[in-house]
Amino acid sequence: MQLEDEGPVADATLLKAIEDCFDAPVPLRIGVAVSGGGDSVALLHLFAHWSARTGHYIAAITVDHGLRPESASEAQGVGALCAKLGIHHDILEWEGQRGAGNLPAAAREGRYGLMAGWARAHGIGGIVLGHTLDDGAENFLMRLGRAAGVDGLAAMQNRFVREGICWARPLAGHSRAALRDYLRRHNVPWVEDPSNDDPRYTRTRARQALRHLGDLGIDAQALHSSAAALRQAQEALAHYTRLEADTHITQEAGDLLLPVRMEPPVPAEIWRRLTVSSLQWVASAPYPPRRAGVDLLVDALAEQQRVTLGGCLVIRRKGYYRITREYNAVKDRRSPTEALWDSRWRLTGPHAPDLEVRALGPAVATLPDWRETGLPRASLMASPAVWRGDCLVAAPVAGHNEGWAAQIVADFASFLLSH
Repeated sequence: MQLEDEGPVADATLLKAIEDCFDAPVPLRIGVAVSGGGDSVALLHLFAHWSARTGHYIAAITVDHGLRPESASEAQGVGALCAKLGIHHDILEWEGQRGAGNLPAAAREGRYGLMAGWARAHGIGGIVLGHTLDDGAENFLMRLGRAAGVDGLAAMQNRFVREGICWARPLAGHSRAALRDYLRRHNVPWVEDPSNDDPRYTRTRARQALRHLGDLGIDAQALHSSAAALRQAQEALAHYTRLEADTHITQEAGDLLLPVRMEPPVPAEIWRRLTVSSLQWVASAPYPPRRAGVDLLVDALAEQQRVTLGGCLVIRRKGYYRITREYNAVKDRRSPTEALWDSRWRLTGPHAPDLEVRALGPAVATLPDWRETGLPRASLMASPAVWRGDCLVAAPVAGHNEGWAAQIVADFASFLLSH
């Protein structure tokens, strides 16, 4: 397929978005996620144009979810287009759970994981995604239906880091219609996913609803502008949350201590964000707990001294809350001593193949000096320990070192900066 050296004027804005999609320095090798639909095919063609002009290396990746009979042939169609463009292309198959639950969400998470692994294997530092202005507007309506707050309604990030890979959405400010016009101008074929018209999916219903809101001045561009403003508000709230965390929150080993009443007082939303972030960090959770759960937590702690939520145990003490890992959430977690345990602990010491890391658990009672650590028994039970079969070798957080040390790989302040 011949790429024009100078596209029409209508292409200039799209090509500019491609050039500016990554912060400097631009990854040396870039992956393009392509499903075969119009949005991602336009993304691929635009990047092919950019690569031909700049000499920058790009490769394409298609994840075949196998959710529709046509998906395999569509992936092959992407491969044929890549061959015409002179772009390396790989197809990965998602073999995730297809039973009950939120299947689109599971497929999305599986896609990210597969693409990140592919990128690491091929030395690719950045992957571009074909999300559009219309996708953002549909997300806004869907989340509005779930009574989302500022974070949920904020626009998708145009650039972010996930699993060590930089991701970008160059076309997030451009409409689906503009991309299809581009494809028609360049005689590039694409496929339409029939599930886009399936009313069983919330996104389809949101897309249909959006078509009827124009009389009120509510179109994709208007929702995009509102979501962008909310993204700025979210970033401001995150900034002040970090400042208050520096002032009010204390980290002890893997626990966090929050004052029941902060002096000077902070707005309720900042207090909620501090609590949510604390729970997410302690649990090493990919997503924060839902607002409703946090609201119930506050009510429960007014009557009880110990409450569990999202894999955490929250203990009320005089003047403060201690958030620690819940032992039951980690009691079955095992890892080699050289690997991360519970996604946040790294152990150093005399590693050996017959050793493993598990939670200390009730064995804390066998350590006569555990109280000297100053940490509650519940915190120590959920801390990492080195085991050889049923024999406890070391429990560094509990003071039973035996040549071992345990360290959190990213403290709470670093977590707040990265989220």
